[in-house]
Amino acid sequence: MTATALGGKLVSMTGQETRNRRAVRYWLYAVFLVLIAIVMVGGATRMTGSGLSITEWKPIHGVIPPLNHAEWIEEFEKYKQIPQYEQINKGMSLGEFKGIFWWEWAHRFLARGVGFLVAIPLAFFWLTGRLERGLKPRLLGILALGGLQGAIGWWMVASGLSERVSVSQYRLATHLTLACVIITAVLYVARGLATYTARPAERGITRFAGWLVFAVLVQIYLGGLVAGLHAGLTYNTWPLMDGAVIPSDLFIQSPWWRNLFENPKTVQFVHRMFAYTILVLAVLHAVQAWRDAPGTTHARRAVLLVGLILVQAAIGVATLLASVPIHWGLTHQAFALVVLAFAVAHWRACKGAYAG
Repeated sequence: MTATALGGKLVSMTGQETRNRRAVRYWLYAVFLVLIAIVMVGGATRMTGSGLSITEWKPIHGVIPPLNHAEWIEEFEKYKQIPQYEQINKGMSLGEFKGIFWWEWAHRFLARGVGFLVAIPLAFFWLTGRLERGLKPRLLGILALGGLQGAIGWWMVASGLSERVSVSQYRLATHLTLACVIITAVLYVARGLATYTARPAERGITRFAGWLVFAVLVQIYLGGLVAGLHAGLTYNTWPLMDGAVIPSDLFIQSPWWRNLFENPKTVQFVHRMFAYTILVLAVLHAVQAWRDAPGTTHARRAVLLVGLILVQAAIGVATLLASVPIHWGLTHQAFALVVLAFAVAHWRACKGAYAG
């Protein structure tokens, strides 16, 4: 028998129940790691300008890349028909095209693969009775979100195939944020199957931890807008922006709200300000945790979360000052995922294990 914190109590579980939970949890951890890889390859695809190199959505046949010279020429000719080639990459060689093609192909290949990684073990665990009843709709929901994400990925790519030379920042931010929502859901369920010896935190601490996860997801959405508008390539100073704490011309477009999504200066400013907001919220959460639950693992995790957010802020500043070279851009994206994952794990641990 194993004791774990469920709904505020320490509850015993049989050895078989514990083994089932462990198997499902390790499977979800594997899914989580592949999802992280997909997001990182997606970031590299975006930063290398590779995202429009495959101009068709072929969910099944598209898993097979060009296998001979004639097929490579055919794929290259399709790419030559879109504005990105005409306005940015005209005259590129076949070898250069292959360089951007493989990034996008790898991103799509991993995305297809994670679908199987979710669906096949899910069917196995379900049919062999290893899933608790309450887990089934949650896992089906994750699978459905994955299918929706594939459709949104193509919706994003399609925005750059006819009139634009890059994808819509609205669609890019949506695609990135949904990926992070899926990562959140997978890790939340996985950590809910862990064994906890400590009792759950007070409701106020737990709620605050949940709102911090939401705030991190909002910041990731704002980062997606910055990336989609290439807003990080301008105003590369800190702490001032364009020589001021609050720069001018933040709301020059009409109606005013369009600036929040389409004005690179405003989008970068909001991303900066919300980063400061998250840091303040994290500090307040840590103070709350140490006041209401001093010396507990919940309080220590809250402090560590503050430290991770400070590191991410420093990486963000370095990325901005360097005008977003690919290595700094990808580091900034990777550490955002670290912050998100830790915030989710902290939130789930504050709640205790899944009660069935």
